[in-house]
Amino acid sequence: MGVGTRILSVEDDERIRTAVRLALEDEGWTVDEAENGEEALALFAKRPTDVVLIDIMLPDIDGFEVCRAIRRTSDVPIVMVTARDDTHDVVAGLEAGADDYLTKPFAPKELSARIRALLRRVRTSDTGSQHLRFGDLEIIPDEGVVRRADVEVHLTKTEFKLLVELANSPGKVFSRETLLDKVWGYDYFADGRLVDVHVRRLRTKIEADAANPRHVVTVRGLGYKLQT
Repeated sequence: MGVGTRILSVEDDERIRTAVRLALEDEGWTVDEAENGEEALALFAKRPTDVVLIDIMLPDIDGFEVCRAIRRTSDVPIVMVTARDDTHDVVAGLEAGADDYLTKPFAPKELSARIRALLRRVRTSDTGSQHLRFGDLEIIPDEGVVRRADVEVHLTKTEFKLLVELANSPGKVFSRETLLDKVWGYDYFADGRLVDVHVRRLRTKIEADAANPRHVVTVRGLGYKLQT
């Protein structure tokens, strides 16, 4: 999996940036480094990247804006890095379009494990049913296509995998822990915020009224299901 994999690391602290690069290169991955947001966006535009790591606190454009800028043109997996496990920072990073987050200080093995999980998700082709339809919502897993009222909807890879997971078992209630395992591949890391924010983002794209969802509904105290 490491063959040809390129990681973009955006971090203004040279010491941390070097430690991250060495850890990732040890996995056999190629690493591009940027110390600020403008440099990161220039590098991202210049060459293909498989995963982007973005520190929230950057000296020019903050990490949230870098994430949003990348999301305008790409669904590449993004991991936000925050100096504190602050709910606001974590949620804001996920709302900006990140797939996951890491809190400093983190162990190199944890970082590598997260990236491997993201890469597995991107390259997994076994998405299940060929064609799914629920009212005005149409899902074609094999083609990576989602349409609402016959208009194609653009989802990130994580949002798409989350939707397909729910759609493959319509009516079944999935706990946050189950979704973390099936979508994120984390059987050791349970943060329900990842699921909740991605569900919110998904609803803004596939629901006619995100505040009153018709398709992806909350089952209070249990989790989420795709309503038939």
